[in-house]
Order: sequence, then C-alpha cells, then structure tokens
Amino acid sequence: MYLKNISLFNYKNFSEASFEFVSKINCFVGKNGIGKTNVLDAIYHLSQGKSYFNPLALQNIKHGEDFFVIDGEFEINERKEQIVCSLKKGQKKILKRNGKIYDKFSEHVGFIPLVIISPADTDLIVEGSETRRKFMDSVISQLDPQYLKQLIQYQKVISQRNSLLKYFALNFVFDNDTLSIYNEQLDIYGKYIFEKRKQFIEQFIPIFNTHHQAITDSQETVQLVYESHLFEKDLLPLLQENINKDKALHYTSVGIHKDDLLFEIDHYPIKKFGSQGQQKSFLIALKLAQFEFLKTQSGFKPILLFDDIFDKLDENRVAKIIKMVNNDNFGQLFISDTHPERTEKIVKSTHQTYKIFNF
Repeated sequence: MYLKNISLFNYKNFSEASFEFVSKINCFVGKNGIGKTNVLDAIYHLSQGKSYFNPLALQNIKHGEDFFVIDGEFEINERKEQIVCSLKKGQKKILKRNGKIYDKFSEHVGFIPLVIISPADTDLIVEGSETRRKFMDSVISQLDPQYLKQLIQYQKVISQRNSLLKYFALNFVFDNDTLSIYNEQLDIYGKYIFEKRKQFIEQFIPIFNTHHQAITDSQETVQLVYESHLFEKDLLPLLQENINKDKALHYTSVGIHKDDLLFEIDHYPIKKFGSQGQQKSFLIALKLAQFEFLKTQSGFKPILLFDDIFDKLDENRVAKIIKMVNNDNFGQLFISDTHPERTEKIVKSTHQTYKIFNF
C-alpha cells in the first residue's frame, strides 16, 4: 500500500500543487513556514478525514478562498484507490472513495492505516487525559469499526445525560426514570469500550517497551498505565453512587470518558520528571509501537509521516530510528526537515529508493 500522488487546491498555504511520490521514502525540505507540514497534514487528511493539526475544518481553507480539495491516488492490493476530501464554506465536508461519497466518515477510518510522528505529539504528555484517550481511540478505531460506533454512541449519550443534568438544575426538578435509561445505555457502551481499551493496552505495552529499549539502549525504565473507574466496579453502580455529585456539577463525573493513559519514567510522571530528550524518546517509541501494532493487526504496513522530528534528537537517537526504518518492516515514509544536507545524508544511509522535494 502506498500513496502514488496528491493534488492540493486552496489547502492551507497552497493555491494549487501536485506531488508524485515513490513507494519508499519521500522528503520535503526547506525553511519553516513554507508548507512542508501542510503536505503531511493533507496526507493525514486523506487517511483520517480530518486534519492532525487543526480540528477547525474551515481554517484549513486558504485565506481568501471558500473551498479546499485534496485529491490522492493510492495503490492498495495492486488496485487504484482514489480518495478525495473537500470542503466548501457553508457546507459539510465531503469524503469520497473512487467517486462514491461516504455517508459517514467513520466508514473510512482504518482503510488507509497511517501513523504520524510530530513535535505536536508533546501534547500527549503536557495536555489533559482527553488527548491520551484520543490516542488510544484512534489506534483501536483504525482496526475495529465496531469500537468506533460504540464510542460515538457513548459520547452521544453522555452529551444527552449532561444536558438532562443541566435541565434538572435550571428547573429544580429530578426524574430518576429518564436518567436510568441513559445510565443503562452508558453501562452497555462503556463496558464494551473499557474491555477493548484494556485488551489493547495489554497487547500494546510489550511492543512499546521493545521500541523504547531499542531507542534508548535499555538505559531508561518507562511505564504505560491504563487508568479507569471501571477497574473499581461496573459503570452502572458507579453512576448511581455519584448521582448527587453529578447533580451538583451538572455533568457526568464517572465513566470511560474520564479514562487516562499515564506516561511514567521510573514510576513517576514523565511530564514532571523526564528530560526533553527522554520525553521525545518516549513519544517516538509510542508512535513506532502504534505503527507496529497497526501493521500486525491489519496486515498492511501503515504510511509513516515524520514531521520535523530530527531537530530535537541527538545523532545517536536519529541513527537508531533510521536503523529501524532501514528494513522491510516499513512501507512508505514521508519526512519533513529544515536541513537539506542532513536529510540527504539520512536517507542515503538507508539504501532505499527516495525522492526529495525542495521548497
């Protein structure tokens, strides 16, 4: 599986641009702020139906224009697959596969497995639990469409239950029968999601540890810890026990929407106790483990995007990452970098087919 070409129209800083790619390593080099990362984001867009860097879809339209189009041609199982993502102001975003419009974007998730490694990944460490839940959900959803459906339903019911709690507070009323209906639905969806997340983490941790040890020469001890209210007891009794708290807060305070994935070094939060280099190694190991997990489970080699990751890594760590890439475990790779000479040196050392785009 690989991306053969892509065309951009009014996407971010591009009025119109087209790129033809090779099946192994493709590099975008040049100064910051000229669009290297935007091409990577366009590729991500075709895989996931959304931007990795900007959740506000309208802000991906070039200034002064009223639409964008991303058109990509993939080769998957020796078949041509054309994916087009477009958005016009005032209308819904459209995602098409071979000319047919998807009714739901969730139907497309997982068709083109992809992993991105970017400086923006530091959000996984510094931001709140929602960012880390989204990481878990994005990996599982690329492999399990049923999981994504259950997750969407759970989030819908949580929103309805929260609206009901606010209604109770504003009108000084309480209706336990209606609330019980939402509780029972959340219990069903929540149980499924919890079990899938737990299963995922059990499989994922050994893969993560292997990659982290390879990057750091086994000199650092790190942990991934899945934290959930549902380890204590089932969701239904938890919801019933916390009803007074929920009524006071006007929102649902327990459930799988409060889960977290703790990142630790020597059993302490890496956010507080890890150096910048240790945090970077942790995140790269996390994403390479994501790649390995998706590849093993799907049977496809995901497309891998390296966005400007070499700037904050020492040569030793870069060499270890390239050594990992320099085998048949990896498929198509996209790299953005600010140093043309460094990029050329790195990709030449892989002895793989490569193409460099100078911006």
